[in-house]
Amino acid sequence: MRLNTLQPAEGSRKEKRRLGRGMGSGLGKTSGKGHKGQKARAGGYRKVGFEGGQMPLQRRIPKRGFRSQSARASAEVRLSELNRLESPITLLTLIAAGVVPQGAQKAKVILSGVLKQRVSLQGIAVTVGARAAVEAAGGTIQE
Repeated sequence: MRLNTLQPAEGSRKEKRRLGRGMGSGLGKTSGKGHKGQKARAGGYRKVGFEGGQMPLQRRIPKRGFRSQSARASAEVRLSELNRLESPITLLTLIAAGVVPQGAQKAKVILSGVLKQRVSLQGIAVTVGARAAVEAAGGTIQE
Protein backbone atom coordinates (compact mmCIF):
# COMPACT_ATOMS: atom_id res chain seq x y z
CA MET A 1 0.00 0.00 0.00
CA ARG A 2 1.28 3.46 -0.93
CA LEU A 3 -0.02 6.85 0.19
CA ASN A 4 -0.55 7.96 -3.38
CA THR A 5 -2.85 4.97 -4.03
CA LEU A 6 -5.18 5.50 -1.06
CA GLN A 7 -8.81 6.17 -1.92
CA PRO A 8 -12.16 5.81 -0.14
CA ALA A 9 -14.05 2.51 -0.30
CA GLU A 10 -16.42 2.01 -3.21
CA GLY A 11 -19.80 3.65 -2.47
CA SER A 12 -18.67 5.38 0.74
CA ARG A 13 -18.76 8.89 -0.80
CA LYS A 14 -21.83 10.13 -2.66
CA GLU A 15 -21.39 12.40 -5.65
CA LYS A 16 -22.41 16.02 -5.21
CA ARG A 17 -25.82 16.96 -6.67
CA ARG A 18 -25.41 18.95 -9.87
CA LEU A 19 -28.23 21.46 -9.84
CA GLY A 20 -29.68 23.13 -12.93
CA ARG A 21 -28.28 20.67 -15.49
CA GLY A 22 -31.41 19.88 -17.47
CA MET A 23 -34.74 18.18 -16.92
CA GLY A 24 -33.28 14.69 -17.27
CA SER A 25 -31.21 15.15 -14.10
CA GLY A 26 -34.32 15.59 -11.94
CA LEU A 27 -32.90 18.85 -10.63
CA GLY A 28 -33.27 21.10 -13.67
CA LYS A 29 -35.16 24.38 -14.12
CA THR A 30 -35.83 25.49 -10.52
CA SER A 31 -33.02 23.26 -9.17
CA GLY A 32 -35.12 21.77 -6.36
CA LYS A 33 -36.09 25.19 -4.95
CA GLY A 34 -39.72 25.25 -6.02
CA HIS A 35 -41.32 28.33 -7.51
CA LYS A 36 -40.62 31.91 -6.40
CA GLY A 37 -40.45 33.07 -2.79
CA GLN A 38 -37.61 34.09 -0.54
CA LYS A 39 -36.06 30.62 -0.38
CA ALA A 40 -35.87 30.41 -4.17
CA ARG A 41 -33.81 33.62 -4.48
CA ALA A 42 -30.07 33.99 -4.42
CA GLY A 43 -29.07 34.85 -0.85
CA GLY A 44 -32.69 34.49 0.18
CA TYR A 45 -32.51 33.08 3.69
CA ARG A 46 -33.55 34.85 6.83
CA LYS A 47 -31.29 34.97 9.84
CA VAL A 48 -31.28 32.31 12.55
CA GLY A 49 -34.05 32.85 15.09
CA PHE A 50 -36.15 35.06 12.79
CA GLU A 51 -39.86 34.56 13.51
CA GLY A 52 -41.50 36.49 10.69
CA GLY A 53 -41.28 39.84 12.41
CA GLN A 54 -42.59 38.59 15.74
CA MET A 55 -40.23 39.39 18.61
CA PRO A 56 -37.84 36.40 18.62
CA LEU A 57 -37.59 34.11 21.61
CA GLN A 58 -34.00 35.07 22.42
CA ARG A 59 -35.14 38.70 22.76
CA ARG A 60 -38.41 38.00 24.58
CA ILE A 61 -36.95 36.23 27.58
CA PRO A 62 -35.17 38.24 30.32
CA LYS A 63 -31.38 38.35 30.33
CA ARG A 64 -30.74 38.64 34.05
CA GLY A 65 -30.27 34.93 34.72
CA PHE A 66 -32.11 32.70 37.14
CA ARG A 67 -31.57 31.97 40.82
CA SER A 68 -33.87 29.53 42.53
CA GLN A 69 -35.63 31.04 45.55
CA SER A 70 -36.13 27.62 47.14
CA ALA A 71 -32.43 26.80 46.80
CA ARG A 72 -31.57 30.01 48.61
CA ALA A 73 -33.91 29.14 51.50
CA SER A 74 -32.52 25.63 52.07
CA ALA A 75 -29.02 24.50 52.97
CA GLU A 76 -27.05 21.26 53.13
CA VAL A 77 -25.05 20.24 56.20
CA ARG A 78 -22.31 17.61 56.08
CA LEU A 79 -21.98 14.99 58.79
CA SER A 80 -18.41 16.11 59.47
CA GLU A 81 -19.65 19.64 60.28
CA LEU A 82 -21.81 18.27 63.10
CA ASN A 83 -18.67 17.17 65.01
CA ARG A 84 -17.88 20.74 66.11
CA LEU A 85 -21.40 21.49 67.44
CA GLU A 86 -22.97 20.86 70.83
CA SER A 87 -26.10 18.71 71.10
CA PRO A 88 -29.05 19.27 70.62
CA ILE A 89 -28.64 20.69 67.11
CA THR A 90 -31.41 22.87 65.67
CA LEU A 91 -31.60 25.22 62.68
CA LEU A 92 -30.85 28.19 64.96
CA THR A 93 -27.75 26.40 66.28
CA LEU A 94 -26.51 25.81 62.74
CA ILE A 95 -27.06 29.47 61.78
CA ALA A 96 -25.31 30.72 64.93
CA ALA A 97 -22.32 28.45 64.25
CA GLY A 98 -22.11 29.70 60.65
CA VAL A 99 -22.66 26.24 59.17
CA VAL A 100 -25.66 27.43 57.14
CA PRO A 101 -26.31 30.96 55.80
CA GLN A 102 -28.46 33.50 57.67
CA GLY A 103 -31.45 33.31 55.30
CA ALA A 104 -31.79 29.52 55.51
CA GLN A 105 -35.29 28.37 56.43
CA LYS A 106 -34.55 24.66 56.38
CA ALA A 107 -31.49 22.44 56.48
CA LYS A 108 -30.77 18.85 55.51
CA VAL A 109 -27.94 16.68 56.78
CA ILE A 110 -26.21 14.71 54.02
CA LEU A 111 -23.85 11.74 54.24
CA SER A 112 -20.48 13.38 53.72
CA GLY A 113 -17.61 12.83 56.11
CA VAL A 114 -17.53 10.89 59.37
CA LEU A 115 -19.57 11.55 62.50
CA LYS A 116 -17.36 11.01 65.58
CA GLN A 117 -19.75 11.93 68.38
CA ARG A 118 -23.32 11.36 69.51
CA VAL A 119 -25.63 14.15 68.35
CA SER A 120 -29.29 14.98 68.76
CA LEU A 121 -30.95 16.60 65.74
CA GLN A 122 -34.21 18.55 66.15
CA GLY A 123 -36.27 19.89 63.24
CA ILE A 124 -33.62 19.13 60.63
CA ALA A 125 -34.17 16.87 57.60
CA VAL A 126 -31.79 13.95 57.17
CA THR A 127 -30.94 11.76 54.16
CA VAL A 128 -31.23 7.98 54.43
CA GLY A 129 -27.45 7.46 54.59
CA ALA A 130 -26.95 10.27 57.12
CA ARG A 131 -29.78 8.87 59.29
CA ALA A 132 -28.00 5.50 59.43
CA ALA A 133 -24.69 7.19 60.35
CA VAL A 134 -26.27 9.31 63.12
CA GLU A 135 -28.04 6.31 64.60
CA ALA A 136 -24.87 4.18 64.33
CA ALA A 137 -23.03 6.84 66.37
CA GLY A 138 -25.76 6.62 69.03
CA GLY A 139 -27.50 9.86 68.10
CA THR A 140 -31.21 10.68 67.88
CA ILE A 141 -33.32 12.46 65.25
CA GLN A 142 -36.54 14.37 65.96
CA GLU A 143 -38.28 15.83 62.88
